[in-house]
Amino acid sequence: MSFIAQYSIVYRLYVGDFFMAGSKEAEIAFFARTTSTKSAVKAARRNAQVPCIVYSQGQVGTVGLVSRIEIEAVLRKTETGFLPTTIFILKDQAGKSRRCIVKEIQYNPTTYQVTHLDFFELIPDRKVCVKVPLQCLGQAECVGIKAGGFLRQVKLHIPVSCLPKDIPSHFEVDVVNVDIRQVKCVSDLVCPKDVEFLLEPKEVVATIVK
Repeated sequence: MSFIAQYSIVYRLYVGDFFMAGSKEAEIAFFARTTSTKSAVKAARRNAQVPCIVYSQGQVGTVGLVSRIEIEAVLRKTETGFLPTTIFILKDQAGKSRRCIVKEIQYNPTTYQVTHLDFFELIPDRKVCVKVPLQCLGQAECVGIKAGGFLRQVKLHIPVSCLPKDIPSHFEVDVVNVDIRQVKCVSDLVCPKDVEFLLEPKEVVATIVK
């Protein structure tokens, strides 16, 4: 299957009533790549390696390879929607480590194996935009759902800007008291210290519809 025929699932860098501090971290090996020819890329994939590029602010991206086995092991353990806030520690053969988040991930549509990754390096004193997952709590006891409605989660992620050390793992919003046609908005969420929401306060994040 050609690279063009593959599709990508993209997590663009942007990473409730509560927020959970501290993102999950995973260390994986990073190997330098000396060539980016199509034949070299195909050979790497046949050897269970995933071509990748590590981007850093103001610098040219660094091409490399990571183990597909390691990457997919992390993905299996990562809760759905939490990949944008998962921090990858890429350790090269010289022992140097770079803390990164995923900028883009591509899968083979037939086998669903990871075929390419773009990472973005986190610089301690530079803010980064991250899409933080939002979880809705209290659905079992929600008054609107008990009245025959159902939850429509409008925002699966909340884009924020913050320093790498302040990236929340996720936000939680309690919908237990939300009735039919009532909503929860960005203004209802608690913004952690040193974190900036990149949505308008009036934007709806969840509602109960019928």
